[in-house]
Amino acid sequence: MIDPAYFEKIAARLHRLEDEIADPATAVNQRRFRDVVKEHSRLRRVLDKSDAYFRLKRDVDEQRALVAAEDADPDLKALALEELASHEKALPGVEKDLLAAMLPPDPNDERNVIMEIRAGTGGEEAALFAADLFRMYSRYCEGLGWKIGVIDASASDIGGFKEIVFSVEGTAVYRTLKYESGCHRVQRVPATEGSGRIHTSAATVFVLPEVDDVDDIDIPAADVRVDIFCSSGPGGQGVNTTYSAIRVTHLPTGLVAQSQDERSQHRNKEKALSVLKARLLDFNRRQEEEKAGSMRRTQIGTGDRSEKIRTYNFPQNRLTDHRINFTIYTLNRVVEGNLAELIQALQDHDLELRVQKETATVSP
Repeated sequence: MIDPAYFEKIAARLHRLEDEIADPATAVNQRRFRDVVKEHSRLRRVLDKSDAYFRLKRDVDEQRALVAAEDADPDLKALALEELASHEKALPGVEKDLLAAMLPPDPNDERNVIMEIRAGTGGEEAALFAADLFRMYSRYCEGLGWKIGVIDASASDIGGFKEIVFSVEGTAVYRTLKYESGCHRVQRVPATEGSGRIHTSAATVFVLPEVDDVDDIDIPAADVRVDIFCSSGPGGQGVNTTYSAIRVTHLPTGLVAQSQDERSQHRNKEKALSVLKARLLDFNRRQEEEKAGSMRRTQIGTGDRSEKIRTYNFPQNRLTDHRINFTIYTLNRVVEGNLAELIQALQDHDLELRVQKETATVSP
């Protein structure tokens, strides 16, 4: 996967950037100067990590050759074996660090997120599955010390969710959860099924990076309609006696967001507007990427709600992620929030695909 010729191109590019930094004309243009210095710093880091990787790889090759040599000194062989074991153990981590450094960072990776889970086909069973997914993500996030806050929820009659919207705050949340967008399918005997037949239901998950100051998402008051209504609980029962729930509609796009988790109209409006801004940011990026013809989000998938990304098969205790042909038979642990192995597999596969694309297109 790691081609030395790629780093020769990187070195050539680095020299060109150094010449540009030394050019007085570059210093006059502060924005260009800043961009050149930033790129130079990133490429310098890549070359430093490549030097460490190839140096360690040479050591491994030399030690293997020494161990295989029939006429080698026994003491040297023993020492080479010891060093070989240590270096082979370290090599995958050094390689992974290099691969990560080779890729331009995703500016959204360090952001918090807003997640939506909606019941799809399957009626009440789909709503129960949506609740199971929310519980799964909640436990995973809590295990990482992340904070979850419910923004809006529409409960079903038997304890599921027709829809639930919530925020997740922590370290590099979007980098971890961005692969979860799409259609999640469940195969199991529903609690609502009396004959023991296995049903297939679905729920959709959508992960949005939260808007921050650099996004410059400004929503004029004239572009928004604000509706106030009474919060409701399961079965449509009112959960408070005041009209505190807020629904905001962005008139130019038709995008809608609402919040009814707080008893304060002001707090609900703040939450609803934060969701609306995140949806607007995503909407704008979709428009730009469609114009540019670029693939959305990652090489693994488009992040489209309609894309079937995963199947949860309870009778076989099997989870399959269809994007990377990844299957494990510990579904019982996954639904309890043990997502680390799955997320790591998605990150590793995405890293490999992105590196392949980067090394195929770089030019000195």
